[in-house]
Order: sequence, then structure tokens, then C-alpha cells
Amino acid sequence: MMAIIKAFKAIRPLKDLASKIAALPYDVMNSQEAREMVKDNEYSFLHVDRAEVNLSQEVNIYDKIVYEKAKEVLDNMINDGLYIQEEKPSLYIYRQTMNGKTQTGLVICASIDDYINNKIKKHELTRKDKELDRINHVDCCNANTGPIFLTYRNQSEISRIINKWIQSKALYDFISDDGNGHTVWVINDNNDIEELTRLFKDVDSLYIADGHHRAKSAVEVGLKRRRENPNYTGEEEFNYFLAIAYPDNELEVLDYNRTVKDLNGLSEEEFLSNIEKNFYIKASKFPVKPNRKHTFGMYMNHVWYELEAKEGTFNEDDPMDRLDVSILQNNLLSPILGIDDPTKSDRIEFIGGIRGIKELEKRADKDMKVSFSMFATTIDDIMSIADRGMIMPPKSTWFEPKPRSGLFIHRLS
Repeated sequence: MMAIIKAFKAIRPLKDLASKIAALPYDVMNSQEAREMVKDNEYSFLHVDRAEVNLSQEVNIYDKIVYEKAKEVLDNMINDGLYIQEEKPSLYIYRQTMNGKTQTGLVICASIDDYINNKIKKHELTRKDKELDRINHVDCCNANTGPIFLTYRNQSEISRIINKWIQSKALYDFISDDGNGHTVWVINDNNDIEELTRLFKDVDSLYIADGHHRAKSAVEVGLKRRRENPNYTGEEEFNYFLAIAYPDNELEVLDYNRTVKDLNGLSEEEFLSNIEKNFYIKASKFPVKPNRKHTFGMYMNHVWYELEAKEGTFNEDDPMDRLDVSILQNNLLSPILGIDDPTKSDRIEFIGGIRGIKELEKRADKDMKVSFSMFATTIDDIMSIADRGMIMPPKSTWFEPKPRSGLFIHRLS
């Protein structure tokens, strides 16, 4: 097993515009929120990644005109000189700082063959409609515009080279409106590029942390281009896609919490007594943010409870069954609240840990009935599930901070 990484001639913003162009990934906001975000910023990369913001609200966001608009805006930004293209193939270092903690990744092109051959491992199912959206976007723009967030088991030699380069002068260094820091360096020395490429051949697998839809779409477009160019050599840019690889020891997975609309026809007393079959339960004077596996917070009717899964309600030897999201799903959400498929139910919503415990209280007091706070899934959990070719339950992981889009563009031809 060996992972293939490739240097590339990034198309990247002018130094003074980087902070204005860099935008959150397209899939963390809805259309309306995207329109708000671009209101005072003509440079925001959301004009490309969510091109419907440039069109009337009546337009269907999956309409062909949206993808054509994305291409037009991107081409204009490049032709108007807001972007420059690197003269020689390079690798980049992208460091993010959030609440004093940093994560430092290597910006690369990854191989679509590695994805197909499962050297790039997945842990999430993708939805056809979301795939098709990004396939159309990438194909029409002839570019990967949003990087895939990858992780790998930390290798000290890779880190050593990265740490050497972050002593040099940064290309970009700015703070985004959410207070997070973003710093980028270019690695343009052929020896170090060759050395990093060689070192990644010793990395047995890359894992998708975030961006399963972007990855699948990039691969599908690459395969489409191969069909259109039957004499392809494998070296063309469309055989590769834009990614950022972070060592696992730098990443933080946040909790991904749940809130449910009703008690499935049960009274509060019946609901609580049903829970006691599979969980130890006690009321808490304080909000419960679980600090270890197999424990959960539950908030209902202005009271917090602490839940702990009883032995025998899950299989500790099964990496899937022992996940807290599985335990809650299999022992409470499904049998008691009747939510058999959380992806299809309109009675449950998921709230990223970045929003905090207060949000769970707010929702349960307002338009929902009961909220659950989770202990965050670990990177080890994700890797061991992906290694076995298993798929994690939906909404198991929330990564923060998320790499910004618009700082690096990879042309497919």
C-alpha cells in the first residue's frame, strides 16, 4: 500500500485578497445564509461555490444555469487578475488556528485511483443528489475548488519537513471573521517535494475526514474525462483532485448532538422508565457535556439528566456497535422514539458541537422536546471503522476548524 501525492500549479489569490476570497465550505450553510454572507463581499468565493447567490431566488439551485454562472465567475476572477497561477508545481502548507489550537496540513493533489482502490478510505455514505450537484460544478468549472479534508497516521519525517518550511515567510496570514487564523506557505524546492512524495508512499492509507461528497464527485469527473480521452496516460490533471492532508494527532473531532421533536406518544414518565431498561439515569443540577465514552447528556423540560449505557446493551469488540452514536440510536432513538432512519426522519435534527450545549437547551425549550449531548467520536474510531470497510452512522463526526475554499484551485485541464 502506498499513497500517491502530487505537486501542482495552484491558482491562488493575490496576497491582499486572500482574506476576502477565502470562504467556508459550500455545504455548511444553506442558500439563504450564503446570500447573507456575500452581501458585503464581492470577492467571497461563495460566488463560485454557491453560484446561485448571483442569480434570482427563483432559480433552482441545481439548475444548469447555476453551474454555468460558477464557471463564468471563476474565469472572470482569474482573467481579472484576482488570482495568479504558480509557475512550477508546488506543495503548500495550510495552518489553521482556533481557540489557540493549531492544525497544520499539506495541500496536495490526491489520486483518483487511490480513491477507487480504497487507499483513500471513506467512513460515510454519500447521497446521489449531493454528488450530482458537485459533479456538475467541478465538470462545468473544469476545476476542483473545494479541498477534500484528509487525515493520515502521523509520520515524524513528514512533520519534520513541514516544520522546516513554516520557518519561512508565509504566502498568506490572516484572521477570518470567525476569529480563526489561516496561514499558508509554499514548498517549491524540488528536493523537498520529491522527499514528501516519497514519504507519502510509506503512508499506508489516507482517510477522508470531511468532504465525502466533494471527493466522490471529483473522482466521478475524473472518470468521465478518462472516457472522453481514451488515450489518457494517467498523468493528466483530471486524474488528481485537490486535498489537504492533516496528521491525525493534530485533529480535533467535535461532538455532533441530537434534538428530537416529540416523545413518540409517550408521557415524560413513560419515556424515562423506558430509558432505564438500557441506561443508568440520574438528574443533574448542571448541563451535561459527556467527558467519557458511553455516557450521554439528555435535556427535557428544563432538566438535565446523565445517561450511562448499561453493560450488554452494545458489543465492545465491534468498532461500529460500541460507537456512542450507535448506542444511542440502537437503544433509545429507534426502540423508544421510533426514529429508525435518522437520515430520513423529520423528527430529529443534528447540531454541531461548535454551537455548544446552550443550543440544545434552546431548541428543546422552543420547537423540539428532548435533546441529547454526545461524547465526541475519536479519530481512532473513524480509522478503525474505515479500515474494516464499514460505514459510520450518519452525523457521527464534526470537524472544526474546516479548511477554507478559494485559497487553492486545481484546474483539471
